[in-house]
Amino acid sequence: MSSIDYNGLKVLIVDDQTDVLMILRNMLSELGVNQIFEASSGGEADMFLDTAADMINLIICDWNLPEKSGLDLFQKVREDMPNVPFIMVTGRSDINSVMNAKNCGVHAYIRKPFSLSELEKKIQRTVQDGVKAA
Repeated sequence: MSSIDYNGLKVLIVDDQTDVLMILRNMLSELGVNQIFEASSGGEADMFLDTAADMINLIICDWNLPEKSGLDLFQKVREDMPNVPFIMVTGRSDINSVMNAKNCGVHAYIRKPFSLSELEKKIQRTVQDGVKAA
């Protein structure tokens, strides 16, 4: 059984595709996450984090976003919220993208489409890493 308190997670999900936001919201709810916030662009996520960063302890973000890429958002999060775990979600599968994300410090990288068990494994690993780093 997992040692993660999913009920205590406050997750920001960022994706410009409404169906992906819905799928992520449903998966997170199934895991027991009750506090889920959404943004449909990098700019919207930026504005949310400027006003409510203390409400978030995990970010799950698409790579390709309008206004600001997921990688750009990650770099801002690293400056303002260095201990918040960040999972990059993308349809990209090329090794350069994966290496770029890892070299920038992204905690985990998950390719679309993904299963609930894949998402759960990534969350467990990143949240536990975040706790160790804090």
